[in-house]
Amino acid sequence: MDERKPVAPALKAALDFGPLLVFFAAFFLFKDHPVTLWGESYGGFVLATAIFVPVLVVAMAALWALTGRLAPMQIATLVLVVVFGGLSIWFNDPRFFKMKPTLIYLLFAGLLGFGLLRGKPWLQLVMDGAIPMAPEGWVILTKRLVAFFVFLAIANETIWRLFSDTVWVNFKTFGLPVLLMGFFAAQAPLFSRFSPEEGKKED
Repeated sequence: MDERKPVAPALKAALDFGPLLVFFAAFFLFKDHPVTLWGESYGGFVLATAIFVPVLVVAMAALWALTGRLAPMQIATLVLVVVFGGLSIWFNDPRFFKMKPTLIYLLFAGLLGFGLLRGKPWLQLVMDGAIPMAPEGWVILTKRLVAFFVFLAIANETIWRLFSDTVWVNFKTFGLPVLLMGFFAAQAPLFSRFSPEEGKKED
């Protein structure tokens, strides 16, 4: 089997977060400078989306070429970005792209919740290599993550419906990543409690 070398952390971070930063920069570049094409005026949000979608596709293709795989969550995100980003561009309507995070988080929550009902914490299959943990820990983490994804979906719907494009773009670019990192940082006691090393100590 062809074993690929791990991607350098800086390069992986650039591929993961670079497209989002490109979207952020493009939005503020075109926010007050709409562009007219074929008689249709396109605002900063749709123009930024039109730039973001192909940049994300290239970044995911590069990540796949370097690692030989994409996580299921990355694939689902890419598909929804292409579909809903394409709809926003085609109909010149930012609402499709703004709804995309809501659908992603509800999809993840639904899939993880369905796995729990079947007695299979599917999150373990995706992240076990990154976070070694006993099965009981994975059940607890999955339940918490389902609730957290539902919270993020509600937060996204609230912000895009009640606030300006600028507020939503800032929330999408910085708020959501910070919330996700904060969630996993807050699970440190859980990781420690159910780590394989901790289990060996108790034995």
